[in-house]
Amino acid sequence: MAALPSNPFKGAMEMGRDSPDRCLIMVPGPTNVPSRVLRAMMKPMISHRGPEFRTLYRGILENLRYLFQTEGEVFVLTASGTGGVECAVSNLVNPGDKVLIPVFGLFSERMREKIARRGGIPVEVKLDYGEAPTADQIEQMLELEKDVKVIAIVYNETSTGVTVRDLPKIGRIAKERGILLLVDAVSILGGDKLPVDEWNVDVCVAGSQKCLACPPGLSLISVSERAWRRIERTERPFYYDLVAMKSFRERWETPFTPAIPLFYALDEALKIIREEGLEKRFERHRVCSEAFYRAIEALGLE
Repeated sequence: MAALPSNPFKGAMEMGRDSPDRCLIMVPGPTNVPSRVLRAMMKPMISHRGPEFRTLYRGILENLRYLFQTEGEVFVLTASGTGGVECAVSNLVNPGDKVLIPVFGLFSERMREKIARRGGIPVEVKLDYGEAPTADQIEQMLELEKDVKVIAIVYNETSTGVTVRDLPKIGRIAKERGILLLVDAVSILGGDKLPVDEWNVDVCVAGSQKCLACPPGLSLISVSERAWRRIERTERPFYYDLVAMKSFRERWETPFTPAIPLFYALDEALKIIREEGLEKRFERHRVCSEAFYRAIEALGLE
């Protein structure tokens, strides 16, 4: 392993602790928000049907494609990460559809509950907390369960700290079998590698308040062409209707009044990410996490 820099947290502190009266937040999210992003929210209010918003929204969506590493559709919802996952489930799953879902923590349990409340049939891959699902386990379940329409996975299970490192393999399995792959990446997008097109992720959901260092309140979604064909045939809810969102997006608007100050914040946060570059950002997160792990071990903790 390469030697760590003398102060591996310097970049993180510059990003999130650039004011003397602010503490470093040591939770998965909300995370510290750079002053640049906070100042962006102080811009004057504008109409969400006017030219200023259209310019703002267009720039956000262009940078979201960079973040998701996709050529597919991208959306911004005024909702928490939980709302984004519910939107994805509601657009992909019809009542009676089988959905294969590994359950290995609190947030995968919540996704299972969303599927059930939608009327879908959750097919569980039951795992111990702290254990990540493997591609082999997914394939074995697909051999037993026929007519699965969607595989739903929490990429980074915040409640246990487990990341599904077999996600690229699972994406290939899903594509080969003609099954859609839905990924909850709320706590990891922007902090670790997740090229949704390359990994065959059909729908990916993220939150503004985690690795993007943006205030909470927005959910981000990417949708593949394969998923879009299915979404057009589902019975969609009113507020979380991605087809309606796409229709309004054609003129760079949203169907309903968005949280405009948060859109300003997201725009600035995405600009910061582009300035740093995804690979450098991922490496910074890796170095900081390694330094944290070493510090815990040095204290004699496990």
